[in-house]
Amino acid sequence: MLLSSSSRTLDLSSPQVMGVLNITPDSFSDGGRYHSQDAALRHALQMVADGATMIDVGGESTRPGADEVAVQQELERVVPVVERLRSELDCWISVDTSKAAVMTEAVAAGADLINDIRALREPGAVEAAAASGAAICLMHMQGQPRTMQQAPDYDDVIRDVGVFLEQRLAVCESAGIPRVRICLDPGYGFGKSLEHNYELLGRVGELHRLGLPLLAGMSRKSMLGQLLNREVDERLAATLSAHLFAVAQGVQIVRVHDVKEMVDALRVWRKAAHYQEPNS
Repeated sequence: MLLSSSSRTLDLSSPQVMGVLNITPDSFSDGGRYHSQDAALRHALQMVADGATMIDVGGESTRPGADEVAVQQELERVVPVVERLRSELDCWISVDTSKAAVMTEAVAAGADLINDIRALREPGAVEAAAASGAAICLMHMQGQPRTMQQAPDYDDVIRDVGVFLEQRLAVCESAGIPRVRICLDPGYGFGKSLEHNYELLGRVGELHRLGLPLLAGMSRKSMLGQLLNREVDERLAATLSAHLFAVAQGVQIVRVHDVKEMVDALRVWRKAAHYQEPNS
């Protein structure tokens, strides 16, 4: 299976690691650490050296209760960093945004993928994504970041998430975005209770019925902390375990903060999986 943009193609025959680069002052895990261009570049270079094939640049925190960021402020945060990364790195660069203007400017600066937690539902987003030539990641979210965890409710979480993603996929195809440019994210932690998140992890392989690459992002999230009573900086083992469980069900891309450890875990998993019987 492949994921393509106008200028790059990513082979997903083996799992790929997307490294998180938050250039915000208030992200839940690493807010403020990589706010300057130099710090962002150093961290991105290290993640690529550690084995990341994708770097996801985010200029607006989407943690529960987070305040919205104005378009101009997000542009000022994101675009110079994308330009700098593009001049230094030959890897996939993703921009984590829901704003049409940021999508357009970030892709013009060198981004290859638009990673949108709102699945192109904001004004002008579908049109901007279609015109950009970039690959797209459509994520499921119930509600909005400020309120999404107040009372999440589903009849059947995996079915409801699948129906939503199928509907957004149809919108993209109607706008002229081919399927080869699209991957899907079930949206762990975005409008889901603890049980919703673990059911979604336990059954994520069912989303392969949609026929597109799947991305999972559970790195350091509260679904891990709540289960284990661990603070953010104590969730590495849980992060690796959750993503390996997703990869074992065929998830092709994992989005993490701790790239080196995730790459090591995947190398061990792939080495052992190589000797499994095809139907075991």
